[in-house]
Amino acid sequence: MSTTESSSFYDHLEKMSVSELLANMNKEDQTVPLAVNKALPQLEALIDAIVPRMEKGGRLFYIGAGTSGRLGILDASECPPTYGVSHEMVIGIIAGGDTAIRKAVENAEDDPQQAWKDIQSFGFNAQDTVIGIAASGTTPYVIGGVKAAESAGLLTGCVTCNTNSPLAAAVRFPVEVVVGPEFVTGSTRMKSGTAQKLCLNMISTSVMIKLGKVKGNKMVDMQLSNKKLVDRGTKMIMEATGLGEKEAHDLLNKYGSVRNAVAAHEKKTDA
Repeated sequence: MSTTESSSFYDHLEKMSVSELLANMNKEDQTVPLAVNKALPQLEALIDAIVPRMEKGGRLFYIGAGTSGRLGILDASECPPTYGVSHEMVIGIIAGGDTAIRKAVENAEDDPQQAWKDIQSFGFNAQDTVIGIAASGTTPYVIGGVKAAESAGLLTGCVTCNTNSPLAAAVRFPVEVVVGPEFVTGSTRMKSGTAQKLCLNMISTSVMIKLGKVKGNKMVDMQLSNKKLVDRGTKMIMEATGLGEKEAHDLLNKYGSVRNAVAAHEKKTDA
């Protein structure tokens, strides 16, 4: 039996008090970062392979079903506002299409041909990377997608929570984060989902940093889509330049990003 389907270490959950439920779930959750830590070399190898391809114009695709697909979409959707990149640079695809983001689409994950069709709807780039996300490592939609991508010469990786899975065998750079049995047996939206989220955070953040989308520790290319972000950008410019709040705010409005505003100020100062 796979680890993700193994019986929980806890039984008679319905007899536990809320306090006991929370304490036991929290105890299990604390094991997740330790499991991710063991997979850091695998993550490093995958990221090191992704960066040069994206420097040449490649894109990053996440494919998954259910919780795994939703986590991929979540990570992809945060890249444009955080790093100012195109929505076409990191793309999350879920079995069953956008409807499946909110509601389960019956049998969508069982079609091994559909993921590649979904990827191809975005066009083809020889530098693209496809990462399959599946806690079980057995989802036909995901396995079929990475196999087709690999056959087409794309870079392939995966994030799974079982060892020796068909998904890991199908990709060039597998990431296996074994978090053990779930608190509720088989409910991989719990520890497995948390592990996948941590891995995707690491992948996209590391890639964006290596692509030059962070300066120091600041999101200098973030989209100024609300007042909070404008205020944050203003403070970043103040810190980088020594300007007052109004001057920094005006500079941000004029140049549209922290990076451009600071560069313009430095150019003016050097002149």
